[in-house]
Amino acid sequence: MSVALFEPYTLRSLTFPNRVWMAPMCQYSAEATGPDAGVARDWHFAHYAARATGGAGLILVEATAVAPEGRISPADLGLWNDAQTEGLRRIAGFLKEHGTVPGLQIGHAGRKASTNRPWEGRGPVAPGGDGWQPVGPSPVPFDEGHPVPTELTAERIREITGQFADAARRALEAGFEVIEVHGAHGYLIGEFLSPHSNRRTDAYGGSFENRTRFALEVVDAVRAVWPEDLPVFFRISATDWLEEQGWTPDETVRFAALLREHGVDLLDVSSGGNGGPARIPVGPGYQVPFAARVRAETGLPVAAVGLITESGQAEKIVANGEADAVLLGRELLRDASWPRRAARELGAEVHAPSQYAWAI
Repeated sequence: MSVALFEPYTLRSLTFPNRVWMAPMCQYSAEATGPDAGVARDWHFAHYAARATGGAGLILVEATAVAPEGRISPADLGLWNDAQTEGLRRIAGFLKEHGTVPGLQIGHAGRKASTNRPWEGRGPVAPGGDGWQPVGPSPVPFDEGHPVPTELTAERIREITGQFADAARRALEAGFEVIEVHGAHGYLIGEFLSPHSNRRTDAYGGSFENRTRFALEVVDAVRAVWPEDLPVFFRISATDWLEEQGWTPDETVRFAALLREHGVDLLDVSSGGNGGPARIPVGPGYQVPFAARVRAETGLPVAAVGLITESGQAEKIVANGEADAVLLGRELLRDASWPRRAARELGAEVHAPSQYAWAI
């Protein structure tokens, strides 16, 4: 019996061994300052290596900042210098050696930058010490108690666009084969997309065309330095879950068509994260319909994410054509070998290291 979840999948020249992929999830475990700031450590290597040996077809390494002020927390990974490139090279090499496609998400946290790690409360870290002043499309704070971000000038927007391209170039040097632009969860690119956080009146605000301008400029800059034979992903929040003045599923579909024209190969469809009085009906697979709609209406390949925890559930999503792959997040934190377990449950095969093969 054919099992869709474990069939190979090809984008451009790259073939993924299966459709069980690891979503990018911050580990908040890098040094905050000094020469090793933002550099991947032993924790990162062990973390990603375990999921590779567990059978994931693609691992998207966590949100990696394109600039120091683009980090979500002072303990985030970065990719703005050579030491950071070398730290990630070891991870990419191991993943590829063990049959997993190495991918990396690059991003800028915008107004949600300079915050504490989740287990320290997520609150803002003030300038001085490890913290800094956040920036954004408009001087609108993320939430109560968060600082008013400095509004970006057109010149600074162009600089950040260049930083995305530089980070993508470094990711390629480190050995990654997929690059994902982080445009979701209320971080900088998503802040420009949504009228909830973007109150600008220049060429980067107001109309749909203006609000999507920065995102498309970043995609163009990344695509220009990324090889034609390797895929570019884009992660989006399909909705802000806001009843008024938020980014909507209709806009996501419209934007997805533009992303396809600009060389994006797959849309990683999430939702939420941009603040405001959001009411999110969380439940198993609650974001899958957004991905399915994009795929059906634009033809752009998609990956679905959000409370996908069971093998049969994941198989159904792919087999029914709702998504081309599933991205597992917290479930892979709970069970690093979820892909191998799912393969056994579904009667399929998945790659495994020779050292473990006798136990499959």
